[in-house]
Amino acid sequence: MEISTVLGLIVAVFAIGYGVILKGVPIGALFSNPAAYLIIIGGTVAVTLNAFTMDELKRLPQLLRFVVMGVRFPDENKLIDRFMEWAIIARREGILALEAHVEEVEDPFLRNGLKMVVDGRDMEFIRDALLQDIQAMEERHARYASIFSQAGTYAPTLGVLGAVVGLIAALSHIDDTSKLGAAIAAAFIATFLGIFTGYVLWHPFANKLNVLTKREVALKLLMLEGILSLQAGMSPTNIEEKLVVFLPLSVRAAREREKEAAKRRGVEVKEGEAAGIAR
Repeated sequence: MEISTVLGLIVAVFAIGYGVILKGVPIGALFSNPAAYLIIIGGTVAVTLNAFTMDELKRLPQLLRFVVMGVRFPDENKLIDRFMEWAIIARREGILALEAHVEEVEDPFLRNGLKMVVDGRDMEFIRDALLQDIQAMEERHARYASIFSQAGTYAPTLGVLGAVVGLIAALSHIDDTSKLGAAIAAAFIATFLGIFTGYVLWHPFANKLNVLTKREVALKLLMLEGILSLQAGMSPTNIEEKLVVFLPLSVRAAREREKEAAKRRGVEVKEGEAAGIAR
């Protein structure tokens, strides 16, 4: 689960709801105007349908799941270790020996790149093909994220429309001051709903999808460099040095500490074995 999204929604509802109460607004007043909900929610759905194709809108449930549940990405450290293992196999048995490992790869992008290496494609062909794949993915994901960003743009404007409609209704009671105040208050509920849904839900959801896309692009670029390194016949050490630049500094430092700890354990084991032999 994407904890940040869930926490953000909880904090938003609490902060805004409690703020409304502190301002002296009856919380029930926010739910007493079904016309405002119809204008904002129904209107947002309508304009989104007008702006995008059904093929794109069919992805909405999956996109919402990504925002709320998150996306499971491969661990970069394990991915680097895997490239190092493949480099050892390629050096010992030849690049064709990697063919036995192609079907074990779950990620389609990585599997396709490794297959091209085994098939003997040249470096420029592999680079161009995989970069085009990444670019197409970015454009596709940007289009999906724009569904939420466009909804976030439309919703506040529809809130103004709802307020105008409400004020028109309020002016019809201008001679009855007992009804006029309540009618004006009800008119601004639509504005509240439009701003709330636009800037608390839809725009942040679009940004979350863009963040997830950037993470996936960075991961695929790491895979690309690893694939090209295998094709170039680099040593495992050189591959590691080339790929760790994709890791955050804190993760690099942790990786170095783990390597040093492993070396110390290896030295201790060898010393223990030597002491046993001496006895």
